[in-house]
Amino acid sequence: MLGDKPGWGLKVRVWVERDGKKVLGPGRVELLGHIESLHSISAAAKKMNMSYRRAWTLVRDMNTAAGEPLVEVTTGGAGGGGAALTARGKEAVALYQRLVARLTRTATEEATRSA
Repeated sequence: MLGDKPGWGLKVRVWVERDGKKVLGPGRVELLGHIESLHSISAAAKKMNMSYRRAWTLVRDMNTAAGEPLVEVTTGGAGGGGAALTARGKEAVALYQRLVARLTRTATEEATRSA
């Protein structure tokens, strides 16, 4: 079905939960990626057309659900505040991206084989 019909494709969406609470999903991983590159929750939120409050809430919820910080935040001072992924946050994003890529490959192979 997918392999022989132009315009058809397959998209896999994955959410990672801990004790029934969402830790990672497509939007959260995108937010983490922007935080990593921009070193700012505010700038990451703007990049995603998201309110700062929503981004902060997502960061807080991810940190809580993960049981350890995925994002570290530093407050004000002369240079202003900032945000960065922790080692665990970087690891979580990398694992999530590998998992999604692998699941997408497997699903595409299966869909092509079934066609």
